[in-house]
Amino acid sequence: MLLWGAAPLDGAIYEAVYAGHRPALVAVARGFTALGEPTYLVVASAACALWLWYAGRVRLGIVLLLIVTIGRGLAEVQKYWVARPRPNLEPHLVAVKTSSFPSGHAANSMIFCLSLALALGAGTRWQRPACAAALLLSLLIGWSRVALGVHWPSDVIGGWAFGLLWVLLTLKPTERLLDADSR
Repeated sequence: MLLWGAAPLDGAIYEAVYAGHRPALVAVARGFTALGEPTYLVVASAACALWLWYAGRVRLGIVLLLIVTIGRGLAEVQKYWVARPRPNLEPHLVAVKTSSFPSGHAANSMIFCLSLALALGAGTRWQRPACAAALLLSLLIGWSRVALGVHWPSDVIGGWAFGLLWVLLTLKPTERLLDADSR
């Protein structure tokens, strides 16, 4: 899909999800998109880091902030490297400035939500529900990008996949660092 343009499946899903003719759905999609704004997620990460610092978990706060900001940077680099054009089948229902692949909202929401759920839920009975809620929120944020006409479905899937991969790659080193901190 990236090399030869939007495949028929990508276009069909895009058209089925596009919310341009349903004002109530556009409002819901804009709400979820706002939750996935990369700047908002970096600020939310900083706020979480400060809260963790206040709670005496300084390393965890720093690690969370690093995972989110470095992951966001890597997603941006991919956008410039791939340089895939945005879909133009329907009008964009929100303003966009960068290339299409991967969806930054999908990648950044996956990284932030899942990292936060894993960090705060670790070793508790809330870990699985927190991870499920994180995944659901990230899925809804990704859906909103297609519904608003600014991403192909494959852009969003690529963003989710990168975000999940980034969290999985940083999980073991983070656990080792935090285990060393607790000794």
